[in-house]
Amino acid sequence: MTTTTLAVLVPLLPFLGSAAGLLLGRTAPGFVRPLAVLPTLAAAVLAVLVAARQGGGKAIDASTQLTPTGSVPIDLSLHIDGFAALTAVLVGVVATCVQIYSTGYLRADPRYPSYAALVSLFTSAMLVVVYSGDLMVLLVGWEVMGICSYFLVGHYWETPEARSASLKAFLVTKLGDVPFLIGLFALATDAGTFRITGVLGAVAHGGLDHPTLIALLLLAGVAGKSAQFPLHTWLPDAMAGPTPVSALIHAATMVAAGIYFTARLLPVFAASAAAMTVLAVMAAITMVGSALAALAQDDIKRVLAYSTIGQLGYMAGALAVGDRGAAVFHLVSHGAFKALLFLAAGAVIHAAGTNSLTAMSRMSGLARRVPDTYWTMTVALLALAAIPPFAGFFSKEAVLVAAEHTALGERDVAPAGAGWTVLVAGLLTALLTAAYALRLWLRTFRGRGAEAPDHGRQPIAMTSVLWVLAIPSLGFGLSVTYLDDWFDGHPLTPTLTTAVLGTGLAVAGAAVTYAVWRTLAARTPVTAPVLHVDHPDAEAGQVEAEALHLPHPAEDPADPGRVLLGPLHAPARDGFHLDAVYRTAFVRPVLAAASLVRFLDREVVDTYVRAAGNSAKGLGWLVRRAQTGNVQTYLSALLAGSVVLAIVAVALANAAAGA
Repeated sequence: MTTTTLAVLVPLLPFLGSAAGLLLGRTAPGFVRPLAVLPTLAAAVLAVLVAARQGGGKAIDASTQLTPTGSVPIDLSLHIDGFAALTAVLVGVVATCVQIYSTGYLRADPRYPSYAALVSLFTSAMLVVVYSGDLMVLLVGWEVMGICSYFLVGHYWETPEARSASLKAFLVTKLGDVPFLIGLFALATDAGTFRITGVLGAVAHGGLDHPTLIALLLLAGVAGKSAQFPLHTWLPDAMAGPTPVSALIHAATMVAAGIYFTARLLPVFAASAAAMTVLAVMAAITMVGSALAALAQDDIKRVLAYSTIGQLGYMAGALAVGDRGAAVFHLVSHGAFKALLFLAAGAVIHAAGTNSLTAMSRMSGLARRVPDTYWTMTVALLALAAIPPFAGFFSKEAVLVAAEHTALGERDVAPAGAGWTVLVAGLLTALLTAAYALRLWLRTFRGRGAEAPDHGRQPIAMTSVLWVLAIPSLGFGLSVTYLDDWFDGHPLTPTLTTAVLGTGLAVAGAAVTYAVWRTLAARTPVTAPVLHVDHPDAEAGQVEAEALHLPHPAEDPADPGRVLLGPLHAPARDGFHLDAVYRTAFVRPVLAAASLVRFLDREVVDTYVRAAGNSAKGLGWLVRRAQTGNVQTYLSALLAGSVVLAIVAVALANAAAGA
């Protein structure tokens, strides 16, 4: 079987599994789990085979015209290079792990068939984005992911939080997708094709007439999809969905799509120094702001959500300094340990078995009760904090090295100012990342909350997946010396300067956090909060839906984040009030305009409509009064009319005679 055929089957198999799951979900429920797992697993295996055959060598291209358009043609095409091959492996592996994990995590959920089918469709859409060689076909996968995220985030639609979060995710990402679509059409108009190879060829020959405008329009879509400032606010709220969905969105789909798209079309952005500068500033604000927000959250999933935003900022920063190899390397590395972090958080929820499951201030005794989760989550947090030799160290160092080379003028793909911006923000974020990673670990596994009853061993489907993902979280970075050919031939190995600075700041951040935590723990008496275990036998998914109704927990006096952030703690906890800014700048004006339109419709337009109706009604009343049905009345009216006409005729005749 040819490599092209295998590549076509990779997105096709999850799509067919999704369709079959939706059709058979009610009539043959016994087939739901095999249809969820096996097609995705097969797609992952085929993605590995495609990557092995591609081998980081020359890109594989194949196409057929999808439909004649009369102008710019649309092709059903494949473009598989090293970036695409490795990203597809990431998507397939993470999606398979999520599907296997979900068989245990949501086994009692009555809507599991539709959930599993949507996860498969989500996976298929992302694989279309990864393998597509045509921008219009890529856009199809891009938009299908948007609607899948809407349904999956709103899985617990009975709760207002889930409904609100799904709508917010859809609308905020659409806010970026509108200029993104305009940018795609403008790009195709300048390049004369939607084919990615044709676009890149036009860029190489200076064929773009409006590079800055096109790049900025495309960046709007990237900011929405990959949760970059200022369109990142939807991602923390998306935690209202089931935890496995969070793992999929944060690690391998949706948010990865914007970064991957930018990497694929990086020469388009690099053609405009202004666009690269904007991307660098956007990445820097995203990195630092999200790390500060993560340090202030009490909800374990919101900490991880802001962490994802920050790590995506690193990837965007690598792209802003012109190194797509470092960006995709960190994307793949981050995908492994972030999927592990979210699935481990789900295991914590499953172990807690309580409706206060996501608040770290209410956790206690979990290290000894869930040893698999404890050790694998520790590995993932070390990778997140970029501690050597874990995967996150090597991929984050690749970003910092790229920024250093640009800042020192050793690369001229982007302005030196962009390099300094990314480098300084990246180093500061390294310090903050280690701080909030250790804070999460201490408060989750060394917490002083009320201990929930032990609900027994976790399903093997959940614990086995954690150990599978722990392997790349620990060892993927060690393959850095073998990946040069996959990433444009640029070396990704750390340098002494950035390694010492980055690791030193991470260790310093962790050390200060631990010292503050020990001090606060010694001063604070153990007063376990009241823990209500309403459903000791409930599955995690059911309990998680109930947790959405909880009020914000009381402040934990032993939280080191309050001390470390000081006056920034309150605004950081609320995401620096960016949602309030959006409500003031956009939501309230729209609501006011809607109220004005409603008033005009009711008081002006409806008034004219009612007046016209009343006039016709009055005329009808007059006509009805004339139609009495009495013959004598009709004859009297006829005689009276004749007399009137005669008088008028005589008067007119006299007037004419007098004249």
